[in-house]
Amino acid sequence: MKKILRISLYVMAILYMLAGLNHFLRPQSYLPLMPPYIPAPELMNYLAGIAEVLLGLGLIFKATRKWSAWGVILMLLAFLPVHIYFIQVDSCIENSLCLPPWAGWVRLVLIHPVLLGWAFLFTKER
Repeated sequence: MKKILRISLYVMAILYMLAGLNHFLRPQSYLPLMPPYIPAPELMNYLAGIAEVLLGLGLIFKATRKWSAWGVILMLLAFLPVHIYFIQVDSCIENSLCLPPWAGWVRLVLIHPVLLGWAFLFTKER
């Protein structure tokens, strides 16, 4: 089981680092998803990217893993308004991402809790 957890940890770390880098490489993918009430969307996008990269890196090292996992959880909770906004606009952003309405609900109700639980696995010392 430890081997599966270790592989899971590295997969999660890599996914967050890649997602974070993507905020810089393709900001146009994220900006339309920001609810209009979020101030300075460009800055928020870059801050999210920095957070994802740093937290992903932090997951790799035992000394920072626990705090990085808690940081991932807090970051995922901070992303909830984006998921809710996506549902409010029927999972379709004009001239951007358009998915079936159920896709927004799947992201919010299934995928998001799985990501939270996955990060929670690493909040304990191992």
